[in-house]
Amino acid sequence: MDAQRDLFETPELVTIEGMLEKVRFSSEDDDWSVVAVSVSDTGREITAVGNLAGVQPGESLRLTGRWTRHPKFGPQLKVESFSVVPPVTGPGIERLLSSGLIEGIGRELASRLVAKFGDRTLEVIEKEPTRLRDVEGVGPQRARRLVEAWGRRRELREIVSLLQTCGVTTGLATRIFRQYGAGAHEVVRRNPWRLAAEMPGVGFRTADALARNLGVPSDSPQRIDAGILHALEERAEEGDVMAPRGKIVEESAMILGLPEAACEAAVTELSRRGVIVLEEDRDAGPLVGLPRLVSAEAGAARLLKEIAATSASGNRPGRPVEEEVAAFERTSGMTLSELQREAVSRADRDKVLVITGGPGTGKTTLVRAIIHVMQARGASLLLCAPTGRAAKRLSEASGREAKTIHRLLEYSPQQGRFLRNRENPLGCRALIVDEASMIDIVLFNRLLEAVPPAAALILVGDGDQLPSVGPGSVLADLIACGCLPVVRLRDIFRQASASSIVVNAHRINAGILPVLAATEERSDFYVIERSEPEAILETIRQLMSVRIPRSFGLDPRRDVQVLTPMRRGVLGSANLNRELQALLNPEGPSLTRGALVLRAGDRVMQTVNNYELGVFNGDIGSVERASDAEKAVTVRFDEREVRYEWSDLDELVPAYACSIHKGQGSEFPAVVIALHTQHYVLLKRNLLYTAVTRARKLAIVVGSRKALAIAVHTTGSEERCTRLAPRLRDIMGAA
Repeated sequence: MDAQRDLFETPELVTIEGMLEKVRFSSEDDDWSVVAVSVSDTGREITAVGNLAGVQPGESLRLTGRWTRHPKFGPQLKVESFSVVPPVTGPGIERLLSSGLIEGIGRELASRLVAKFGDRTLEVIEKEPTRLRDVEGVGPQRARRLVEAWGRRRELREIVSLLQTCGVTTGLATRIFRQYGAGAHEVVRRNPWRLAAEMPGVGFRTADALARNLGVPSDSPQRIDAGILHALEERAEEGDVMAPRGKIVEESAMILGLPEAACEAAVTELSRRGVIVLEEDRDAGPLVGLPRLVSAEAGAARLLKEIAATSASGNRPGRPVEEEVAAFERTSGMTLSELQREAVSRADRDKVLVITGGPGTGKTTLVRAIIHVMQARGASLLLCAPTGRAAKRLSEASGREAKTIHRLLEYSPQQGRFLRNRENPLGCRALIVDEASMIDIVLFNRLLEAVPPAAALILVGDGDQLPSVGPGSVLADLIACGCLPVVRLRDIFRQASASSIVVNAHRINAGILPVLAATEERSDFYVIERSEPEAILETIRQLMSVRIPRSFGLDPRRDVQVLTPMRRGVLGSANLNRELQALLNPEGPSLTRGALVLRAGDRVMQTVNNYELGVFNGDIGSVERASDAEKAVTVRFDEREVRYEWSDLDELVPAYACSIHKGQGSEFPAVVIALHTQHYVLLKRNLLYTAVTRARKLAIVVGSRKALAIAVHTTGSEERCTRLAPRLRDIMGAA
C-alpha cells in the first residue's frame, strides 16, 4: 500500500509539502481549486482541492488537510489551510519566476536570472537588487519593476496570513489586499462591512461572517446600517432606483435577524445623515433610495425639461420637411409610411423625441431619413449607442460615425471623470441615441449633462426588450411619462414580414407561441426540442461544430452567438464556454491564468469598464495573439487591437456563449438560444424576445416545449421601482 493510500485510510489532519504542477480547475470566483501537486519526499503526484486562490504552477506549497475519496477521481487532499514555501533549488525558482507570478518576468528572463544567480536568485532580488543589472536585458527600470513586483507578492502573502487569522478565506484576502494594500488588515478590523460597500464581489454576508469572527455584536449600529445599505444595493442590482420604506425595513430585519424597530430607527438616522434618501410618492407611499441613484434620476428629469423647453435657436433652416423627405425617398429608393413621415416632422419640430418599435418596423429607415433632413439643414449631428457593437451597427446603417456613449463623453482615466459635461458640452445641434433600452439611469444622466440645451435629442429603442442591466428603466419611463412626444412603430414592413425571425419575434411579444418550421425546411427560425440539459448541450455542440457551418456557411467562432438565461449550471454561460472553446478552438498558443485559458482565435468579452484600455463592459472581440512567455494577450475589438497584461486578464471571459442580458444591444448573423425549465425563474417573454431579436439571419432555439411556452406566456417580473416618469410629470406639468 503506497503512502497516499496509507494517509487516506486515516481521518487525521496531515501536512504535505510539494510543488504545484498544474491548476486543473479554478472556480470563477477563485474560491475553489483542484490542483496537482508533486510531493517533495516521494515525487508522487497527488490531487488537492480547496480554497487555493492565487497559487500558481511552480510554487512550493505546504498543505494541511484531510484525505477524502472522490467517487470518480479517487483520493484527494481536502485542504483546510496552506502556505507558500519559497523554492530553494534553481529549477524550482526558475519555474516559479516563469509562471507569470511576478509581473515582468517571463520564461526567458527567468532562465537568465537563475543561470546567473542559481539557488540565490530570490535572495538577490530581495537583498541585492542592484546585481540584477548584471543579467542581460535587465536595465535600471526593469530591475526596479522586478523588485517592486516581488515585494508586492511578498507583502500579499503576509497580509493574507494576517487576514486568515480573522477567518478570511485566501481568495477574499487576496482581493482585499488588491483593494486596500498594506492597510487591509486595519480596514477589516475597524469596519468589516466596508468591504461589502466598496469591493465588487464581496457581499454583505461575507463581511458579516467576518465581523462575527472578530466578535462584533449583532446589534452593532455599524452592522444595522450596513444591513440596510445592503438591502438597498440588492434592490439596485435588481434594477430598482428606490424601494418602499416598509419593504426595506422588513428585508433589512430579515437579513440582520433583528427586530424591525431597530431597522426603522436606523433608516431615519441614515436619512438624517444623508446616507440614504427618503421621498414620498403619491401612489407608492414612502420610498427610500441610495443618493447616487436618486440624484441621477432627479438630475435626468431636470435636464430633460431644460432641453425640451429651450428654443432650438433657429437650427432648422432650409426647405420644408416634406420636400426633404421626398428627396430622401428619391435618393434611397425607399418609401416612408405616413407614420414615418410624421416622425420625421416631429424630429424636425420637437426638441426631445422618443422612437420605439420592434424588428422590421422601420426604425433604421426612419433614423436614416431624420439624418438626411438634419444634414440638409446643416445641423451638426452626433450619433451614439451604449455598446460598441450597437454603435457599429448604427454607423453602418446611417453611413455616419457613431460612438459608444462612453467614448462620446470622453472619459479621462487620469481625472476619473467624463470630460464632456454641462461646462464642456458636446458640439452638436442634434444627438441621436440608439438602443436606448440599454441605458441605465446613471449613464443617462451623465449623457444629458453633456447635451447642449439648444440641441435636439432623439432616443431610439425597443421598449419591449429587457431593461438595462443597471438600475432604472429609462426608455420605458420616458414612454410612460406622458409628457414627451413618442412615435410607436408597429407595422411590419413587407420585406421584413418574409423573415420568420421578425414574425416570430412579434408573436412572442404578443404572448403567442412562434410558428415552428420543421428542421428539414429552409427557414431562418427553428426550434429543436430537447428535454434534458445534457441533450440540449450536445445539440448545441453539434449545431456549432457541424450543422450550422455545413447548412448555412457560417463560421461558428465569428458569426454564431450562443445565448442562455443563466451563468451557472450545465446550460450556463460558464460551462457552455468551456465546452465550446474545447470544441471549436482546442489547440494553439495559449495563456492560462487559473481557470481562464485564452488562445489565438478565441472570442472573448470584456466584463467591466476599463477606461485606460478604452474597452467597456460587454465589448466582444477576438484574441489575436496569446503569449505564455510574455504573459499577455492581444485582442481585436472591431478595428482596434488592445493588449492585456497579466494583471488585466481577469476582465476577460470567453464569449462563445453569453447571457441574454450581455447580448442585448448586439446583433449577430446567427444565435443559438438554450432554453430549459431549470431556467424557470428567468423564463420571461421579454427575455426570449430580446434573445430572438439579436439574430439577423438565423435563430435556433434548443430546448423543451414547456420552457418555450413558459417564456412566451410569462410577462416580465414586477416593474422596477423608479420615479423618472412621475418626476417628469411633476417638473413638466403633465397630468
